Amino acid sequence: MDIATPENVVEEANAAPAAASPQYKKEVGGVAVDRLRSLVERIERLEEEKRSIQSDIRDIFAEAKASGFDVKIMRAVIKLRKMNAADRDEQELVLETYKKALDL
Repeated sequence: MDIATPENVVEEANAAPAAASPQYKKEVGGVAVDRLRSLVERIERLEEEKRSIQSDIRDIFAEAKASGFDVKIMRAVIKLRKMNAADRDEQELVLETYKKALDL
């Protein structure tokens, strides 16, 4: 059993992490370049998909508006549908309380 000394800790910290993960051998400044590039490219692909999906959602709202639906109310309904029943009930109760307080 090895006892951790400052020298051992420094040696382990300086040891190439690529030894534990042979698929990412290339390093620059202690950074596994291939792994970093892979992560960044995955994020970029997902962001592109997100932009495409957001565009599709805008198109659907435009279609709904053209059909006579109130888009603002649709967004509120979608927000409510995402909430669990208890949170939705609490929000409605607070809203009713505020409306009564303001004579609405």
